[in-house]
Amino acid sequence: MEQVLMFSTLLAPLVTAMMELLKRTFPIPKKYIPIVSFFVGLLIGLLAAPVTDMNVQLRLWSGGIAGLAATGLYEIGKKSRKYKKAS
Repeated sequence: MEQVLMFSTLLAPLVTAMMELLKRTFPIPKKYIPIVSFFVGLLIGLLAAPVTDMNVQLRLWSGGIAGLAATGLYEIGKKSRKYKKAS
C-alpha cells in the first residue's frame, strides 16, 4: 500500500499539469472535470510502466488516486487564491 501511495504522490503533479492542458485546449464542462481527471490518472498510471516495476493493477490504483488528488489539489489552490483576493 505504501508503494501505491508514494507512486500516486509522484503522479499527482503530472495529472494536474495534464488536466490543465486539457482544460485550456478543450472546453470541458466543470461537472465532468473530476471524472476526466480520474481517467487521465488511470492512463498516466498505465503508461508509467517503464518508470516503475509495479504490476498493472497497482499502477492503475496509483493513477486513479493521483487523478482524484489532482482535482482536489487544484480546487484547494483555487480556493486559497480566492481567499487571498478577498482579504
